[in-house]
Amino acid sequence: MRHAIPWSRALIVADAAILFAVLIGVFVAANSDRMPNGVNSFLSLRVTVKNIFLLAAMVVGWPALFRMMGLYEESRLRTWGEEACRVIASCSIASGLAMTFPLTSQSGMFRPPLIVVFWSVATAAILALRGMRRVAVKRLDHDPTRVIIIGAGPRGQAAYDELTHRPSPPCHVVGFVDSDMPEALRRPTLGSLDELEAILMRQAVDEVFVTLPIASKYREIQTAIAVCERAGVPVKYRSDMFDTAVAWPEYQQSPVVTMQVAPSGARLIVKRIIDVAVASIVLGMATPIMLAIALGIRLTSRGPLLFAQERYGRNKRIFRMYKFRTMVVDAAELQEGLEGRNEMDGPVFKIANDPRVTRFGRFLRHTSLDELPQLVHVLTGTMSLVGPRPLPLRDVERFTRSTDMRRFSVHPGLTCLWQISGRNEIGFNEWVRLDLAYIDQWSLRLDLYILARTIPAVLSGLGAR
Repeated sequence: MRHAIPWSRALIVADAAILFAVLIGVFVAANSDRMPNGVNSFLSLRVTVKNIFLLAAMVVGWPALFRMMGLYEESRLRTWGEEACRVIASCSIASGLAMTFPLTSQSGMFRPPLIVVFWSVATAAILALRGMRRVAVKRLDHDPTRVIIIGAGPRGQAAYDELTHRPSPPCHVVGFVDSDMPEALRRPTLGSLDELEAILMRQAVDEVFVTLPIASKYREIQTAIAVCERAGVPVKYRSDMFDTAVAWPEYQQSPVVTMQVAPSGARLIVKRIIDVAVASIVLGMATPIMLAIALGIRLTSRGPLLFAQERYGRNKRIFRMYKFRTMVVDAAELQEGLEGRNEMDGPVFKIANDPRVTRFGRFLRHTSLDELPQLVHVLTGTMSLVGPRPLPLRDVERFTRSTDMRRFSVHPGLTCLWQISGRNEIGFNEWVRLDLAYIDQWSLRLDLYILARTIPAVLSGLGAR
């Protein structure tokens, strides 16, 4: 079976872009003496139909060549040595194809020696890109993908063996869900299909893999997909669900179909780049402010500088979130006695003029400066700049609707639609509606809009408690 490597779609675009950029860059650098006006001279060069056709053929042909060489297949890239050899071979063939330019050049501006430079730079760039991908995947692989298999029959058990033995990304099968559980099954079981909704509400699950027979269990499959959709958990199933005599399925990359419930694809890579860039800049600029805040906390109340609390992140992963401390040291123990004064509807806890908040802490909350340490979570990938706010375990454990759980299908964020719409001035149901609207309508433009609106919202202190 062919499995695509992580981020294969983004790599296809990146590989083609690198080769194209290197080709143009080598050409411009080699002919800089013929272009005294720099960019203007380059833009004024005569471009023939032949050159346009050749460039288009290269941009289309290079990804096809890399795919043919197995550079997007997991089974052919098990080690760095294998991948490096395939990259060198692929770039060599790509350079051979690029020889078309000097061989057909009438002006003499593209000479054969330039292809050697193109091969050297392109190979180094592609190797660097692939090396960074391996480092990133290895860094993320420490937390295996948590999967539930629906269907404990032969297909389900085969899927269990395949998932638990795949090299990358690592997978942990939480257990089987089936109403007809085999008695001899020596694998972890979670319950029946009727219990699936409750299981998804309380378990950290990244994917649900459906292996039920389609002929006899179509209704159950449809119900399982609907439950996962409500809970915000993607569903996977194999496309080779039919038994045949002589026919066989043909796949582009993998025989697995994924029913997505949250944003996916290369746009998330751009979102991540923006997260890292902005968080790094803001942290650097805010360092003096953070030092002043630390001094203010130390001078106005006893206790640690930071407040740490376990929160739910993406796919209900629990992480330890840090903020500047704005309350007295024993605030968590005092909350139980204040439950009767809760002013928020639903499961969340918020009260105005909370007696546990210190005088300096009230200022930090009003200005949202207590949130600055969370920029570190953005850098590490636990949080994003924009996304639903992470909630404490106490609040999430009181959720009663599985649809509310869909807010955990994306990374939590520093700011969100709720943050710029009045925060604690709006009710819980409207809060969740805004979070789900953000997930369903997500775009990079929406993220930039929310970030731009966050600044005046923070300065005004609207809804801050």
